[in-house]
Amino acid sequence: MFKKLSFSTLGSAFLLFALCTVAYAAEETAVAGLKYFAVSVFAAGVPIGIAAFGCGIGMGNAIRGGLEGIARNPEASGKVTVTMLIGLALIEALAIYTLVIALILIYAHPQAATIAALFAH
Repeated sequence: MFKKLSFSTLGSAFLLFALCTVAYAAEETAVAGLKYFAVSVFAAGVPIGIAAFGCGIGMGNAIRGGLEGIARNPEASGKVTVTMLIGLALIEALAIYTLVIALILIYAHPQAATIAALFAH
């Protein structure tokens, strides 16, 4: 029940952010470009926070599981440690992918030249 609720909440939040950026991009003025930039920054910042929170929980669970496995069977510590480190790297990759998408949202949008001209004055 909780998983379905959280996925539907995240899905609706993503849809809301996507529709907000499209709505602001529909206008053609410089102020609309600034609004689009502000919404893009917000739409990039919120997923970074969610990704960091989720990756932190996932890494904590992975480390806890690895330490419990080593505590039960100390002879297997080498294999458990290697597997745990590979898993931690894959979990961290998810946060890095979110960061890349957030940077694309902030810096690679169609009105970047207009916004740069506004900040140059």
